[in-house]
Amino acid sequence: MELTILLSIGVVFVAVGVAAGAGAWALSDPQLLQQRLSTVALKPTPIGPSQSLLGENIAPAVKRVRSFVPKSPKEMNRIERRMVSAGYHGPWPATLFAVAELVLPVLVFGLIFFNFGTGTPLIFAVIFAMIAFYVPNLWLGRAINARRREIRNGLPDAIDLLIVCIESGSGLDQALNRVAEELVLPYPALARELELISSETRAGKPRMEAFRNFAERTKVDDVRSLVAMLIQTDRFGTSLGLALRTHAETSRTKRRQRAEEKAAKLGVKLLFPLVFCMFPAFYLIVLGPSMLRIFRIMIHGDG
Repeated sequence: MELTILLSIGVVFVAVGVAAGAGAWALSDPQLLQQRLSTVALKPTPIGPSQSLLGENIAPAVKRVRSFVPKSPKEMNRIERRMVSAGYHGPWPATLFAVAELVLPVLVFGLIFFNFGTGTPLIFAVIFAMIAFYVPNLWLGRAINARRREIRNGLPDAIDLLIVCIESGSGLDQALNRVAEELVLPYPALARELELISSETRAGKPRMEAFRNFAERTKVDDVRSLVAMLIQTDRFGTSLGLALRTHAETSRTKRRQRAEEKAAKLGVKLLFPLVFCMFPAFYLIVLGPSMLRIFRIMIHGDG
């Protein structure tokens, strides 16, 4: 009887041990973990009417304002992408941009029409209204170009700081957070993008996908080459510090070449203000007294 009880207890312990081992193996198997993460984190979620293209919930006030804007969801998504490239996140900036495209031409036309009336001023009102329609697009284009230029110029310094952090023993995520903190003042746009990479990684998104989103948001060639280098380094298991050092040297060379190119173009750009602004005043000051004296002699005949 006691032997039967001991055998039963032994069978229970063996069953529990086998079940625990199988569960631990299932939870620690990298292939199963990768499949689970791919189904949970990488599964595309459909965008409903209450979400924007960027995955953010649209507030009722935003939906109410967008109902008065005659733009399709595809067009609003395109505006949202451009606003993100300029550094403005969320559904509100894209909504205000679409409203400005409609309100600004009407406002300009109304001001000219009510102040100057009909006739010839009406033609100028239409022309200035058409110009006012393109003003938001011009502003947004300049903002995107300025932000991309800031990211392009700050990328070599960010890579140097990454190298220092990684070679000192920090992980890539910790290094990104530290570099973002150091670049807040000189390059706030680049610091913001690095913070977004860290946030996406902490939310469960794979690191390489977060870097791809970084390249897609900025659309900077240097960032794309950096992301491609990081993907190859992660795939082949090469030294990250050595690869970053090589890429940092290349980025610094490109930045110096861009500065030299701008310096070479400076002489040609200064030609037009010199010809149209400075040379007329210079001729007036130098030749003005002589021309007055010549005209006085020709008219009055006295010296």
